[in-house]
Amino acid sequence: MRTFQIRKPDNSIKEALKHKIDYLAKPKGALGRLEEIAFRIGLIQQTLSPRLNRPYNILFAADHGIADEGVSLSPKEVTWQQTCNFLRGGAGINFLCRQNGFKLKVVDAGVDYDLPYEKGIVDMKVRKGTRNFLHEAAMTPEEMELCIERGAACVDSVHSEGCNVVSFGEMGIGNTSASSLWMASFTGIPLERCVGAGSGLDERGISRKYEILRKSMENYPGPHSTEEILCRFGGYEMVMAVGAMLRAAELKMVVLVDGFIMTSCMLAASRLYPEVKEYTLFGHQGDEAGHKLLLDYLGANPLLNLGLRLGEGSGAVCSYPIVESAVKMINEMDSFDGASISKYF
Repeated sequence: MRTFQIRKPDNSIKEALKHKIDYLAKPKGALGRLEEIAFRIGLIQQTLSPRLNRPYNILFAADHGIADEGVSLSPKEVTWQQTCNFLRGGAGINFLCRQNGFKLKVVDAGVDYDLPYEKGIVDMKVRKGTRNFLHEAAMTPEEMELCIERGAACVDSVHSEGCNVVSFGEMGIGNTSASSLWMASFTGIPLERCVGAGSGLDERGISRKYEILRKSMENYPGPHSTEEILCRFGGYEMVMAVGAMLRAAELKMVVLVDGFIMTSCMLAASRLYPEVKEYTLFGHQGDEAGHKLLLDYLGANPLLNLGLRLGEGSGAVCSYPIVESAVKMINEMDSFDGASISKYF
């Protein structure tokens, strides 16, 4: 599998960053999380004057074989229908991208439909949907490696346009099931605490979903490598997101992490390369049952908690104005000396 050269940011700039933020014309710490965010972005970019350039939301779409077991309230055809809707500009992520100045790149990672690529969808289809992981591995090792490569290539594409801050979204009926199994497999948190309503299951539906996922885990006993777990339970869109996150970190880009599924992808990415977490900001805590547990496991402090559970990158893009404010703070506020104000802390 492709290797990535991801290193923790050089800490030698930390003292200078902290000094600049502390000596802006305000009481120390008075701008709270904005100060933390500015410090983190300055550390990522290795500068006292960080910049956010040409933000992109890359949205990966694919179908899941496990959807045939009825684990989702939504029918499988919603994957291709909503993927086409992204091109028409009528989805939730579209208005958020327009509002916040993001470009949207929609990628077919494995949708079970012949999509209209001529209208702007990027064709990186590996297969028309994964296999049903209740009975067999969702994908082969070769398919997993192809997903990693193609996810990385998507980041190369936007980086070449000058993008240095990127979020990732997904579309794929059944992908909360795959994410729950990744979460349980990688963290050891009991599966029942990782399984939620997805697109809107009631209690009976959640119980049935849990039983199917429990059987899926029982059919794959024993310890397994990270790569084996990716193959057994993953989705093509999810593994592409893993590759994209790793490449973004390698390029020292700021990575905005979305909801439960993308947080599961960050979990998987960090199992391969722990340093990837140094380049992340977590956009929000979603309404899916396992998301808070997963954020806590990763030691993540999300920027928003609005009860979102849409996916698509919506929570990450929604959090972007806070990130912008942090960067404007460190670049546009006067220092005590510059404003001729007596230091008052």
